[in-house]
Amino acid sequence: MAGGGKGSGRPAKKKSPTKGTGGNVRRGLEGRGATPPAHMRHWHKDKARAERIEREEKTGRPSSPRTPVRTRRSDDAPEHIGGRNPVVEALRAGVPASTLYVALRIDNDDRVKESVRIAADRGIAMLEVGREKLDRLTEGGIHQGIALQIPAYDYAHPDDLVRAAQDAAEVPLIVALDSVTDPRNLGAIARSATAFGAHGLVIPSRRSAGVTGGAWKTSAGTLANLPVARAANLTATLREYREAGLFVIGLDGEGKVDIGEANLLDGPLVVVVGSEGKGLSRLVREACDLVVRIPMHAAAESLNAGVAAGIALYEVARHRRS
Repeated sequence: MAGGGKGSGRPAKKKSPTKGTGGNVRRGLEGRGATPPAHMRHWHKDKARAERIEREEKTGRPSSPRTPVRTRRSDDAPEHIGGRNPVVEALRAGVPASTLYVALRIDNDDRVKESVRIAADRGIAMLEVGREKLDRLTEGGIHQGIALQIPAYDYAHPDDLVRAAQDAAEVPLIVALDSVTDPRNLGAIARSATAFGAHGLVIPSRRSAGVTGGAWKTSAGTLANLPVARAANLTATLREYREAGLFVIGLDGEGKVDIGEANLLDGPLVVVVGSEGKGLSRLVREACDLVVRIPMHAAAESLNAGVAAGIALYEVARHRRS
């Protein structure tokens, strides 16, 4: 039998001393003490979220550097307005809304309190949600802990705008937008159109901004009272307006006539506003009775579409008052 030990006739080998743990086991059994509060644990999600909210409030920008993934929205999908001023202004203006979302543990100020009160008075549903939910609803925009859901816009038919003017016994004034793709410009033009007595906007069904949350915000609620019509073919719609007796003028920096010198501004009129940079498309230009320009200093190459529309509509209103 190999080795020593009992029954081998040889003395057993003496074992060497075993290495100790140095007290590590004993100290490990003593525990780490009381668990610190959540706000003192840097890894705790509530602290990280609080720091993110604080950064967002200070900078006015979303704290996440990542650009949110934008999915294509169907025409009948609801829109969301985010931000304390835009939400309360939309509610004051009577913008149609279905749900008011308010962040959990939000720092209430007068705007939030008024938004909640108006929503309650109008029977709008109210939900308390996390900031992550609001980030998704507003697609990463600045929401300041509050958002308003509005249903998909119910577009009118281009003929409805003329009919509305006739029913009101007024001279028709319609604004058409050619390839204006920024919703904020659409909202700004809607605001000017309402201020100067237009009976509605016409936009193309494709390659054009629609009545989205951004348009609602910029319009300051005027889209609640100004109809917007969609045209499957803007050029064909302008021709139909001409056949119905409306004078169609296009607004473009390359026009040969100053808008103040244009004739028939006090008659049934369609004002066509082109996009920034490109102006009017060729087919739309050909469908106009006259292309006019806004005289300005040579140092400025062009005007923002919303600004140009406001100046043109003011000039039309001035002619109609005189």
